[in-house]
Amino acid sequence: MTDTKPGLTYADAGVDIDAGNALVDRIKPAARGTERPGTMAGLGGFGALFDLKAAGYDDPILVAATDGVGTKLRLAIDTGQLSTAGVDLVAMCVNDLICQGAEPLFFLDYFATAKLVTDEAAQVIEGIASGCAASGCALIGGETAEMPGMYHAGDFDLAGFAVGAMERGGALPRDVAEGDVLLGLGSDGVHSNGFSLVRRVAERAGLDWADPAPFADMALGRALLTPTRLYVLPVLEAIRAGGVHALAHITGGGLTENLPRVLPEDLGAVIDLRAWQPPAVFGWLAHAGGVAPDEMLKTFNCGIGMVVICAPDRADALQELLAGQGERVARIGTVAAGAGLRYEGDPAW
Repeated sequence: MTDTKPGLTYADAGVDIDAGNALVDRIKPAARGTERPGTMAGLGGFGALFDLKAAGYDDPILVAATDGVGTKLRLAIDTGQLSTAGVDLVAMCVNDLICQGAEPLFFLDYFATAKLVTDEAAQVIEGIASGCAASGCALIGGETAEMPGMYHAGDFDLAGFAVGAMERGGALPRDVAEGDVLLGLGSDGVHSNGFSLVRRVAERAGLDWADPAPFADMALGRALLTPTRLYVLPVLEAIRAGGVHALAHITGGGLTENLPRVLPEDLGAVIDLRAWQPPAVFGWLAHAGGVAPDEMLKTFNCGIGMVVICAPDRADALQELLAGQGERVARIGTVAAGAGLRYEGDPAW
């Protein structure tokens, strides 16, 4: 007998190539808006090219970083508020790059979903382009993968990859010494770490994402989706001004885990918890969740998204420079003899 069933197509299997092409066409203008010296080709090729000499480097060392948005992405999907997820993705990568002393040059993204919805994907990728433009970083490529059976309907995942460069000999940390000053740069909220605990606190408080936030004049979900702050351009200015010995991006692990990563083994730091006023969200998390201070400090950024370790005789000038670039700057402590962090005072939350 002749099989009369119609032949299958890729679309029948759940993959719509036309939707992917439509997405590329939509995001091309956003990607073009991120072009910078060194960019050589637009989206659509099998690979992306970048000219380090055109970017102004004589003897460059490349630095690479990759990251995701973590379970904050679950909140973005559940609320349908997708426009800031891309900014978070970029920030988590480029804020790490500058801690090595590198200037972010270009970025690539990976977007994977069960079924591609062009408008939703475009919101995310346009957010990525926005984050790149605000960091002086070109969005030069990426991958959109439609994978039915791998993700639940409506779900997607994100990963980002950033490459930066510095001239040979410019790597951080370097020359960190006892007495160096810690300048804390204010965060814009929780950023993109600790959201598994954030979700548990909201559950414990009996709050839905659409409910009014106890700490802000907006819905809880919207308040928590405030994107990770991009520190790249102000911090690069500080590095160029001289006197910066190390930088620590305060992500998962908080001050407790991230600051020691840039200190010599025989040195630690004394941190005055009274030196800054954290955003109100941290007070809500601590009290609604019954989260102890030590747990807060090793889970969340607690109001400090980046720490600049600098020479004492450069602290005033760097503080003024960073404040002039729009950063909220506080002297939060000093580098001290003996490994480990020592906290003084009660936190302001």
